[in-house]
Amino acid sequence: MRVLIAEDERVLAEVVASGLRKEAMAVDVVHDGSAAVERAMTHDYDVIVLDRDLPAVHGDDVCRTLAAGRVPARIIMLTAASDLRSKVEGLGLGADDYLTKPFDFPELVARLRALARRVPQAVPPVLTRAGVTLDPGRRQVFRDSRYVALSPKEFAVLEVLMRAEGTVVSAEVLLEKAWDENVNYFTNSVRMTVMTLRKKLGHPPVIETVPGAGYRL
Repeated sequence: MRVLIAEDERVLAEVVASGLRKEAMAVDVVHDGSAAVERAMTHDYDVIVLDRDLPAVHGDDVCRTLAAGRVPARIIMLTAASDLRSKVEGLGLGADDYLTKPFDFPELVARLRALARRVPQAVPPVLTRAGVTLDPGRRQVFRDSRYVALSPKEFAVLEVLMRAEGTVVSAEVLLEKAWDENVNYFTNSVRMTVMTLRKKLGHPPVIETVPGAGYRL
């Protein structure tokens, strides 16, 4: 899952981003509404965590712009206002969910995963393919009923491959979905991550390298 956090409280933004990365999510962070619109329009995000009171361009206007531009990412709006009227207004702007500050981090994670399952169509909460079972909510992976301990990045790569349902996923798409914007596109991170992932999943291998194209599970 790739997430954009648009939050002007820098400490809060970095704490949330760090926590989400530990949940095997790729996270980018911006601190004003103008940057939020630019990133959302140019990158393929699953969910956008949008603070309503952003500088430069207000969060309400960001939400309107993204809705008008038919950006497929789901939006969860953050605000300090907890009254019903504010929630109704936020959802009316095009937001898919609404969370009041302060919030519990596990609740944010649960809401993000629920929204991501709706992008662009509903997907099963637990993925199963080729004897591999992946549970995004519990962050557990099993191979033929054997538990497999994965790093957050390995988990993210495996989830992208399993969601592809047997189609080939290029290294570029894996970088887009499982790494954040600071990744070096000339790195061998994808190859090394897939290599360790293969070893952990065991024999027979379930991840196939398609020469010149990418990987398939």
